[in-house]
Amino acid sequence: MVVPQVSVILPIYNRGHLIKRAILSVLNQSSRELELIVVDDGSTEDIEMIVESLDDGRIKYIRHETNRGAGAARNTGIRASCGEYIAFQDSDDEWFLEKLERQIKAFKGAGRDTGIVYADMLRIGEDGKSYYWTSPTVMAGCIVNRKTLDYQVAGLGIQSAMIKRECFDKIGLFDESFPRFIDLEFFIRLSKAYEFYHIREPLCRYYSTEGISTDINALCIARVLLLRKYFNDIKDDSAFLLAQFTILNEIQQNERAYISALQREITEMRRSIVWHVMMWLDANVICSLLPPGTGRRRSYELYLEKARVLLNRK
Repeated sequence: MVVPQVSVILPIYNRGHLIKRAILSVLNQSSRELELIVVDDGSTEDIEMIVESLDDGRIKYIRHETNRGAGAARNTGIRASCGEYIAFQDSDDEWFLEKLERQIKAFKGAGRDTGIVYADMLRIGEDGKSYYWTSPTVMAGCIVNRKTLDYQVAGLGIQSAMIKRECFDKIGLFDESFPRFIDLEFFIRLSKAYEFYHIREPLCRYYSTEGISTDINALCIARVLLLRKYFNDIKDDSAFLLAQFTILNEIQQNERAYISALQREITEMRRSIVWHVMMWLDANVICSLLPPGTGRRRSYELYLEKARVLLNRK
């Protein structure tokens, strides 16, 4: 049996009317040494029939009996794959025909520490218009983009990426606990261990459709989970924490976000971020201006100690 050079993982939950476009853009790649693993995440539609109708021996179909989420579907695909490189396609998107060939060539010319090659994209709006999507430039070992005060990997589309198999062995698979930002969280971990190679031209079309990426409740929960998971990495970056607090505050104003089961968790995280920012500002400025031994300074010191205790629990 010939081992494919690239394994392509395509998770799907229903949306069978879109999947042929995505599959054909993979099968018609100029680089033919590939396997396509379609992971049906418990669809109620007959996805298997659609896949079988394409009649291509490079396709492997796997079905989850229940809907387990995109992270679990991708992990199932990774475990079933055998390629040297792993790429991910979404069920509603479309690759340019030379995508894989260009990325394999980039890997061969890149350094040994390069773990991922990714590209820009064309975003197709609901009105059918095309917009150029510039992917971020990612620096290894860095989490925060100083210009945007957001995670530096934000805006990097998984469908534009190709990743070395060894990366998953070293840093693990996708975190299935995240309802959104599954790719972003993985890219954060990847950036702490590998170099990123950016092809500065589009190699795929990203279609804006309703799904988890437009679920505001999933957004709210995922923001909290990211802060919890990487708090030790960003706890001294007060500007970033304040920016994240602002984002969470805006999200909480949305009525649907209050429906979330993690409303209490979100509130506690917002409070911890506020306290941390206050610690940084006030411990270095205000406390130094207050006379030692005064009631006001002591009250403030107690407040800071309360914040420290809370943060040590995270």
